Amino acid sequence: MRLSSFSAAALLTAAVFSMTAGSAAAAQCSSTSAGFDQWIDEFKQEASSQGVNPSVLNKVFSTVSYNAATIRADRGMKSYKLSFDQFMQKRGGAAIISRGKGMKKNNAALFARIEQRYGVPAGPLIAIWGMETGFGGFQGKEHTLSAVATLAFDCRRTEYFTDQLYAALELVASNELSLTAVGAAHGEIGQTQFLPRNVVRYGVDGDGDGRIDLVRSKADALASTANFLKGHGWQAGAGYQQGQPNFAAIQGWNAATVYQQAIAYIGAQIDGQ
Repeated sequence: MRLSSFSAAALLTAAVFSMTAGSAAAAQCSSTSAGFDQWIDEFKQEASSQGVNPSVLNKVFSTVSYNAATIRADRGMKSYKLSFDQFMQKRGGAAIISRGKGMKKNNAALFARIEQRYGVPAGPLIAIWGMETGFGGFQGKEHTLSAVATLAFDCRRTEYFTDQLYAALELVASNELSLTAVGAAHGEIGQTQFLPRNVVRYGVDGDGDGRIDLVRSKADALASTANFLKGHGWQAGAGYQQGQPNFAAIQGWNAATVYQQAIAYIGAQIDGQ
């Protein structure tokens, strides 16, 4: 998948989509696959009536199918209930720290540029990068549009993922997201796993090539992650452990307390704090 930088037309499209992002609530959700095709028809009608281009809807939903693997993943996030030590062991925390120190050294100029621009040091960025995809090694195998549509249809978090679906449609409309894009089970994209709405809000060109490619460009992925943290209140030079100012920005990355703690701990070990 390739994510190019936004044009003025894309920003106009974004405004239209943001105004319509709650409109599909009337489409009937389900806790099983039953009724998915009917839901698609209802969603397309409602989205079209709110100004979404029917050709975009037809292109997108011609590729979409109910994704049972996404639902299994959504129901099976048991690792977030582990203790900190158990979570670190399961996620390979020690290996992330060891390899992450090398990543910091080998990409020193990149991390220096990112910190200068966004105020975020290397440690927490490397912690996120390592935990999310093993430093880009495995970014997921699920069809992104199917994953997001499935979760918008599912009753558990319909409103949240309906907004993600509108963001994905926005990216498709502006040629920012391929119809064949694959990623993680909840529709996350790239080396640090951005949901579609976060691509829209925080995706940046970190390597200066005029494109935003969160899949292939570590510079884009890491700069976008720093931009996300800055957008969630990151203060340059402040601490990021629990009780310190920047821990709140880390909390914006993931709702699970143990995940937040792991980012802070791994980041500190890499940064030598």
